[in-house]
Formats: sequence, structure tokens, C-alpha cells
Amino acid sequence: MKKLLAILLAAMLLLACCSAFAEEIDADLIAAAQEEGELVVYGSCEEEYLQAACEHFEELYGIKVSYQRLSTGEVQAKIEEENGNPSADVWFGGTTDPYNVCAKEGLLEAYEAKNAVHLLGPAYRDADGCWYGIYKGILGFMVNTDELERMGLEAPQDWQDLLKEEYKGLIWLSNYNTAGTAKLVINTMIQKYGHDEGIQYLVDLDKNIQVYTKSGSGPSKNVGTGECVIGIGFLHDGIYQIVDNGYGNIGLVIPSSGTSFEIGATAIFKGAKHPNAAKLWIEYALSPECVELGQENGSYQFLVLDNAKQPEQAEEFGLDPNNVMDYDFEDAKNNITTYIEEVMTALGDAADDRFQTE
Repeated sequence: MKKLLAILLAAMLLLACCSAFAEEIDADLIAAAQEEGELVVYGSCEEEYLQAACEHFEELYGIKVSYQRLSTGEVQAKIEEENGNPSADVWFGGTTDPYNVCAKEGLLEAYEAKNAVHLLGPAYRDADGCWYGIYKGILGFMVNTDELERMGLEAPQDWQDLLKEEYKGLIWLSNYNTAGTAKLVINTMIQKYGHDEGIQYLVDLDKNIQVYTKSGSGPSKNVGTGECVIGIGFLHDGIYQIVDNGYGNIGLVIPSSGTSFEIGATAIFKGAKHPNAAKLWIEYALSPECVELGQENGSYQFLVLDNAKQPEQAEEFGLDPNNVMDYDFEDAKNNITTYIEEVMTALGDAADDRFQTE
């Protein structure tokens, strides 16, 4: 009886000291997660946000957290190779296209999260509970205004502008094989222009590409310095360079004919060694406790939870999270692997030396 009372008291104290969102989580899940005592996280958001989220989870629950930052493409490749015997328990951050591929291949564990009731709509979760959205990022262009002025060039305003001869060798994009951002670009062009025309657009765009970076945020990190004059990527990465790194020479462009968006997600890997800690992580990731850490650590995506505070920085730059195209997630889920192969085949060998993998 004394042992039972001690367990109950410990559970009560834990709930009292943890944040308000813990009241919605089953005490048995918390206890089971603490019994496992460990959690391994692969993060595809930026390093600062990943570190802050993992450290806060460890602080809240006393569960040891190990984490590694990898691009979404790298996580996908690693989990596919491990095939049901994953070296991590959960995936955190990064666009959902690679998540969808892993879900289709049966590599993600379905879990019905209680905190999913706070999602802004059904579009921000997998129907089977294989992944849940935590933020939304808008795809666009980041430009170095000093370099464009020096060259006597106007900033591109739409996707077709990027094909102009004057931008040859000035554009950076991420690697289609390693970055979820680049996979989103493929899907966006195919959905916007049609299959054949979309692939041809990317072939034409390649003529102006200087570098394909390993990570989706790679182009944004080089715009302020002028090494990259025009970067294609998520505009919140550009905001980080302006606000946190002081690059006032970066301009942000939302393509005038429309653009797409990412849903940054979180998920449990099938065969996770710490399944209860993984479920607890999902509940935590779907809480203001976690997602509001982004804006405190240089990640200014729009949040997709109705009880979370939106980052003021994103609103200040006039970014409208609803000013996006009707993106077909099912087509992306079912066909992106084929689309990547088709694009790489169409590009041929000429682009190989510009595709970074390190």
C-alpha cells in the first residue's frame, strides 16, 4: 500500500511541476516513458530549435534525450536502410514529403495523439496518425539586394522570372536527393505546370543554378554574404538571417502567381526502442511548450496549433500563411520518389558536380 501511495504521490508531484499541457496527458504514459528513461531524436529543423526542444523535454520529464540534426532526405534514407530497426525513436521537424514516403513504406508508427485536437485543421496531420504538423513554412525567394543593385538587376517576382538569362549562375537551390525543401519544389512545379512541363521547368531552371546545397536552408545561409545572390527556400530561413544575423541586405519575395508551403512535422519510427517516450514526445511536440521555442531560437515558421502564439517576426515581414496554392499532398506522397528519378534523369550528368552531399 505504501508503495502504491508513493507512486501516486510521485505522479501528482510530476504533474504539478510540469507545464499545463501535461494535464491532458495520461499519467500512465508519463510513468511508462520515464521507466524507459531514454529517447533518441532525429531532427530536421534547425539545430538551435532542435537542441532547445530536446533539452526542455529532458528538463520536464527527466528522460535522457540524444539528438542528431539531419536533413529530411538523410533521415528518410537512413530509416529506409534500417528497415524497421531504427536507430532513433522519433523524427522532429522538416517538411512532410519525406515523412509521407516513409509512412507509405510502413516505416512510421501510427499514434492517436491527444494534443492533436489543437491542430488548426485535418490538413495538418496524417489521416492514420503517422505524422503530425507543428508548423507551416512558405516557399519563396531570398535575394541579396546589394548584389542585384551592383549588377543592375531587378529581383525576380515569379517562378518564370528565374529562367531569365540574366540570372545565370546566380541561383541556389537545395539537393533533390537530400532536402525536403527541394522535393517540395519538384512537387510544386509539377502541380503548378503539369507533369511534363513541370519537369521541363526544372531542367530550364538548372541552367541558372550555381549550387544545389545538401540542406534546404543552405541557400538562405549564403544570401546575406553575397555568395548566393538568389536563393530558393523557405522564407522563415531568410527572416532568421535578417533578424538574428543582421543581414539587412536580404529581400524576401513571395512568387506573384502563387507558391506552396511545407508542413513541418513530427513522427514515431516503426520499431522505436523507446515507444512510450516516443508517444510522450509527440504530445509534447503538439504543445505550446514545444512549438513556441522555435521563435525563441531563430525558427520563425507559422504555428499550426490553436493554443500557440504566432511568431511576431513572421507577421512583421508581411507573410500571409494562407496566401498559398492548394497543394496536393496525396499526389506528393504517392509519386515524389518517381518524380525525383525523372528530374535527375532529365538533368543528366551535367549537374552532378553542383549537387552537394556534405
